[in-house]
Amino acid sequence: MTTYTVESTHKTVRSGILDPKAPPAATIESGDEVDYPNTWTNWQNEMKFGMSFAERARLREQYPGCPFQLVGPVEVAGARPGDVIECRLVRLRLADWGCNVFPTGAGALPHDFDEPYTHYFRFDETRTRADYVHGISFTLAPFLGIVAVEPAGDDPVSALPAGAHGGNLSLRELTVGSSLFLPVARPGGRIWVGDVHALQGDGLVDQTAIKSTAEELRMRYDLHRGSALTRPLAETDTHWIGFGFADNLDDALIDCVRGMISWFSVAAGVGAAEAYALCSISASFRVTQYADQRGAPYVGLDGPPKGVHGMLPKEIFPAELRARVDRWLRPGS
Repeated sequence: MTTYTVESTHKTVRSGILDPKAPPAATIESGDEVDYPNTWTNWQNEMKFGMSFAERARLREQYPGCPFQLVGPVEVAGARPGDVIECRLVRLRLADWGCNVFPTGAGALPHDFDEPYTHYFRFDETRTRADYVHGISFTLAPFLGIVAVEPAGDDPVSALPAGAHGGNLSLRELTVGSSLFLPVARPGGRIWVGDVHALQGDGLVDQTAIKSTAEELRMRYDLHRGSALTRPLAETDTHWIGFGFADNLDDALIDCVRGMISWFSVAAGVGAAEAYALCSISASFRVTQYADQRGAPYVGLDGPPKGVHGMLPKEIFPAELRARVDRWLRPGS
């Protein structure tokens, strides 16, 4: 196993897009790890602690595509369509600050507030806690809001939507030790990462939660050849997690349930009806994100779909069935 370093520079960072014309920041072998030190804040690293909403609004006008800064791409040697890349978060140490900001006209309550809101947080020395107002204090649970492989095609793709390529998933469960499995659509996979969250609730209702950056970020990428997986799937120590995307939550839930039945019935060797019943008996379906929608400041762009994720607990299954699912997710391992 080799560890590579990809610095955030104007050569390796793209503002709000997955760029198929960008040269590889690193080409690695399956099982290698990549360090991304000192990732950038929004808008080409120009967002600073204490910046007013008006100052942020000027940056938004300067970079109209999308606020997120993505670093990459990392190519995995030999990856090709029909394979899956497992993206595992190995380490994430936050910078010493973060912020929650929402404009008017966006989020789950676009018409309820007359003024935009901005609050900056200073984290403690361990980067594990943050204080809010009225004595409220949070334990931080950092993760990457965006992990993506490039979709097929020759044109840049906005980082705002989520989909089969991963992208702006904003799944709070993707903390250190978790894995995200992404189907490869282009040779090498071409992986981009960004949008560090210090803490987020399910739903992301006001649009930002606590945004931050990483002083230290390490990812491991494993190539699984000939996988049958056709959509993103996350795994933690305790759950398998599927995704659903649509323009409304009803359809996102339906997409998520159908996706869970599709992959789990094959992976576990159970009937589709049994898998459907299992989803109702034991899985928990939650709103991943609602807020970043087509009423947001980035008008004229396709915003991310509403997201629902389904959490299937591993503890209910016997060891042999868990092992079978693991072999299906990691063929040849």
